[in-house]
Amino acid sequence: MGNSIPDAGPADAAPASIHMFYSEASWIEGAAVDQLRHVAGLDGVRAVAAFPDLHPGKYGPVGSAILSERIYPPLIGNDIGCGMSLFALGIPARKLRLDKAAVKLRALEGPWDGDASQRLVEAGLASDLHPQALGTIGGGNHFCELQVVDRVCDGTALADAGLAEGQLVMLVHSGSRSLGMAVFNDVDQAHEGLAAGSSEAANYLNRHNDAVAWAGLNRQIIAERAASALRADLTLVADAPHNLIEVFDGLYLHRKGAAKADGGLVPLAGSRDALSYLVRPTGTKPEALASLAHGSGRKYDRASMAGRAGATKSDRKQLERTSFGGYVVCEDRQLLIEEAPVAYKPSGQVLADLEAAGLATAVASLKPLLTFKKAKAERDTGDKETWKRVRKRREKS
Repeated sequence: MGNSIPDAGPADAAPASIHMFYSEASWIEGAAVDQLRHVAGLDGVRAVAAFPDLHPGKYGPVGSAILSERIYPPLIGNDIGCGMSLFALGIPARKLRLDKAAVKLRALEGPWDGDASQRLVEAGLASDLHPQALGTIGGGNHFCELQVVDRVCDGTALADAGLAEGQLVMLVHSGSRSLGMAVFNDVDQAHEGLAAGSSEAANYLNRHNDAVAWAGLNRQIIAERAASALRADLTLVADAPHNLIEVFDGLYLHRKGAAKADGGLVPLAGSRDALSYLVRPTGTKPEALASLAHGSGRKYDRASMAGRAGATKSDRKQLERTSFGGYVVCEDRQLLIEEAPVAYKPSGQVLADLEAAGLATAVASLKPLLTFKKAKAERDTGDKETWKRVRKRREKS
């Protein structure tokens, strides 16, 4: 892992300072630290912040924020604008039948049948900007999860967010799908980065910003689809993208798996068999670059998970339930194993490190009830009529 990160800067250039906001109790791979050091030596990089969810990535360290004079598209990768959005649901958790909700959330399978062009225009985007992918979750670690507000840590902040103990919420994790991939594939991924003010930089940033806006809209529509299936009202509580570039103090702030922490409350996602948290950034540590951990972070990479979980049919069946009594809807066997809870770090330790570092305080813990991930399609197609027939057959079964 990590062999595709950009080349380091000039040999005589002093590396940027690295601020590590994690304790010895965190599971941090040496390869991730090596990537941090490499990135700190890139031309124009001025500061690096690393969080307790840090782990090696294909193009650079995931769980980090990098401040630079130059733009490095590979540090963001293809899922531009990926993030997490938390929504309040207008139905009592006590009235939720998990088995029935699991069936209803299959409405998220396949393409969205709404008016994508209209929603894109309303969001200030071109009507033909990858409308076929809008409203879809995607694979990997993306999900839509029903949760309940469990332990309250800051009652005032929770009430200000319109939430209360025992309330049903929905956490959506997704990004820019095929649009982000197209933007990333089209940009000149020069190892020396893109110079500020260049036409290449301006073109990339314009398309990047569209992808960030598209990703936010995508999470909103995913939530709307799920809420409609559950016949529930929906209210946005927090939206925190964690793969993006922003102008920051006259430089370019790259966040890779690092939540934007200057816009209100931030969701901190656990594995599907662990608590998630809603946290309040303190904003008191400038060296954290207005960023936070975005979740637990991987402990084991996908390639190594085949021998760690789901070895037998019985083991795989157990992966469809949680220790909280919750359900996991994921018919893709490989994905079910790759995303097994053991693949992730303990979310409680990530939170403890953030609090000990003075970066955030907990508002509430969120207990997982039902996790929906990409299901295995009966037919790999974008045809909406086919997916309607698939859905009807499953509803009858």
